[in-house]
Amino acid sequence: MAKQGNRVDVDGVSVSTDHYIGGERVSSPQTFEDRSPLDWSWKLADIARGDAATAAAAVTAAAGAFPAWAALAPAQRAEYLERLARLIEAKVDDLATVECRDMAMLEESLRLRVIARGARNFRAYGELAAAYEERDWESNNTRNRVMRMPAGPAVIITPWNAPFMLSTWKCAPALAAGNTVILKPAEWSPLSCSLLADLVDEAGFPPGVFNIVQGIGEELGAALVGDARVRRISFTGSPETAKHIGRAAAGNIVPFTAELGGKGPLLVFDDADLDAAAQKAAAQFDDSGQVCLAGTRLLVQESISEAFLEKFHAWTDQHVLGDSRDPATTISPVIHPDHLANIAGFVDRARAAGDEIVRGGKVFKEGGLWYEPTLIRPQSNDSEVVQKEIFGPVLTFQTFGTEDEGLALANGTDYGLSGTVYTQSAERANRVGRAVRAGTVWVNCFLVRDLTAPFGGFGISGIGREGGDYALDFHSELKTLQVLEGSTG
Repeated sequence: MAKQGNRVDVDGVSVSTDHYIGGERVSSPQTFEDRSPLDWSWKLADIARGDAATAAAAVTAAAGAFPAWAALAPAQRAEYLERLARLIEAKVDDLATVECRDMAMLEESLRLRVIARGARNFRAYGELAAAYEERDWESNNTRNRVMRMPAGPAVIITPWNAPFMLSTWKCAPALAAGNTVILKPAEWSPLSCSLLADLVDEAGFPPGVFNIVQGIGEELGAALVGDARVRRISFTGSPETAKHIGRAAAGNIVPFTAELGGKGPLLVFDDADLDAAAQKAAAQFDDSGQVCLAGTRLLVQESISEAFLEKFHAWTDQHVLGDSRDPATTISPVIHPDHLANIAGFVDRARAAGDEIVRGGKVFKEGGLWYEPTLIRPQSNDSEVVQKEIFGPVLTFQTFGTEDEGLALANGTDYGLSGTVYTQSAERANRVGRAVRAGTVWVNCFLVRDLTAPFGGFGISGIGREGGDYALDFHSELKTLQVLEGSTG
């Protein structure tokens, strides 16, 4: 077991503020503050601030542990992942407590749904890797076999929203494939990932198989992705940061996958279940809109637009902006004062440009980090609030006449992560679902996920695919072995 090192108490849960490298807690001479969005005066911790030397130490640990971890059979690695999954399930309450205080996602949602998804990620990928059957066939007088081979140390860089679940989503396939991991969580919400390191340690993972380093992106992240010993990079964040990482990956010829946000259309046709569509549209304000898959662009057929708006406003009126620890709350504060200012800036510029603020459009409470659920009717599809990801409780509202016009609006941005369609026509569901340019399209539902399905985006929404065998293939080197028939005994 790793030494305890520097720890803080977060509402009764002990959390390390140190890195986790080579099976040990490691401090740094410099720190950065971590504050709670629930009350910005509440400093949760001073977190170890890693640098280039920290990055090098973590990669050294991961590289040293790689041969033995890679040599294990997939079923043996799955046993470690299963133990970790059980430990997560036993610590759901602690993990939910910490993540709620650290990034303000609704505590009830974390307890009932989000944290448990982390356990399922480790269990599912362990099982998938163990169940993999190598392709075996004869051709050209040879016996052929395709094998998955572990690639090497993998750097995983995760965002501040749903940090625990998204870290497990990325780390699980890397570990299951036989890679060692260096995880860098976002500096705005690092604490639940630190608890993950505790659980990895308790599960008995060999030292160096899983490492976690904390710090500022340009100081620590750049050193990690630039290390030539790293053989896979998986990133979730902004397109701007992805460009820097991509250049570093290209320099070392390292496969790189990136999920880079979205600007999802929510298309509502005149044959839709209007109540269901309006309710789901209002639900896009959940988590203060800090969800990359959110359908932030409401595109509604003209003939039903007024009826839709009436129902949408009625559902939105039921939202409660409050403390994320309160079960009555439906809209949490946003993550950080800088993010609140960014959201407000988008709305202020839209107002100044002549876009119509239909509802909301201001900070909810002075001194707090809530922003009112906001709906904007843009002057055109070229408006900034249509074309740029806001990542807050701000939706746009546009109407269309024909199906082709709706599709033109839906595909009228550079993003392509997700889309949502409401129609009761099977033909239209198939036709429009195929035509919407996005990695995932839901029809008459939203945010339904299958771990085995590919996940990723078109355009500036990302590179590559995560999920199921797609993630395991990314984290592997695929080898073909050919043996001449009759040449061996």
